[in-house]
Amino acid sequence: MSGRPRREGWADLLRCAAVLAVIVLHTAGSQLPNAPLGSVDWHVLNGYNSLSRWCVPAFIMLSGAFLLDPERDLPLKRLFSRHILRIAAALLVWGAFYALLGYFSNCGGAPTLAGMGAALYSALLGNTHYHLWFLYMIIGLYLVTPVLRAFVRGADRQSAQVFFLLAVLFACLLPTLLRLRPSQTVSTYVSYLNVKLILGHVGYFTAGYYLRTREISPKARRWIYALGLLGTVVTLFGTAGLSLARGALVQTLYEYDSPNVAAMSVAVFVLFRSLPQGKGRLCSAWAGRVAGISFGIYLVHEAFLMLLRHSGVTALSFFPLLSVPALTALVFLCSLNAALPLSKLPVLGRWLT
Repeated sequence: MSGRPRREGWADLLRCAAVLAVIVLHTAGSQLPNAPLGSVDWHVLNGYNSLSRWCVPAFIMLSGAFLLDPERDLPLKRLFSRHILRIAAALLVWGAFYALLGYFSNCGGAPTLAGMGAALYSALLGNTHYHLWFLYMIIGLYLVTPVLRAFVRGADRQSAQVFFLLAVLFACLLPTLLRLRPSQTVSTYVSYLNVKLILGHVGYFTAGYYLRTREISPKARRWIYALGLLGTVVTLFGTAGLSLARGALVQTLYEYDSPNVAAMSVAVFVLFRSLPQGKGRLCSAWAGRVAGISFGIYLVHEAFLMLLRHSGVTALSFFPLLSVPALTALVFLCSLNAALPLSKLPVLGRWLT
């Protein structure tokens, strides 16, 4: 076993694409409620939002793809020191940073020590900036990683199939159907069954390992791509149809646990996993450098979006078809240039990015 994993080019490229998609998602999604429902701007923002929903599941699958690999040495000490404590430290520091940034942006007068203290205390209680939810979630997945590593090491093909069938049914399909059409009877039976093991994002986390290590036949790959395309269509047009029918934005089909987003996410993961390896050294080197600080880019990008909003610049400042990619490029470059020097700080760099 090797304690130092070899970088895989397709994974670096997927991390780069995913962090760009996150910025697209937050650039478009933050302004979608502000666009008149059914307007051209609203449909464009919905399009960008729908097409980028795969980004967070892709990050989760990438984490599981490597952390769950039994061929990679991961003692408990390393899991806690290199992964869990690192995320917890980043959550503490960036939670405080965004608490203060939000306070200074909204205080409306001279800042006070009491006001700053209240903002920091609120962050300490868990009221952190919205995009930091990912850190809480990933810590939870890391905590159950030893159990999941034991599962994938010992599970036969049939056991794995049962696991994913339960995950799709109880963590994906039923929650979405119940959000679309609530049923007290179904909810009661689901509650009675109390199937906890496959809930949350454990399915994505585990799927990443299987999709990375199992050979996928061309026929299966075509089916995955077809379902991914169908999921994209459902996300885009389903959200528009439900929202127009109800007279307000309906985000049910945006949820990461919805089957349509799951289909999109798996298709994107398999697409990148199928890319030819060992070609384009310059591109691979660039992707490796960006992927190495993708966590830092994710953490810092929202600060630049906040500064733009504070300056009155949003995706609705001009035609969203152009504004979203333009602002995404701007925020990505600013975030890259902020995360890069942070990553080079002695000791602190690896804990903050």
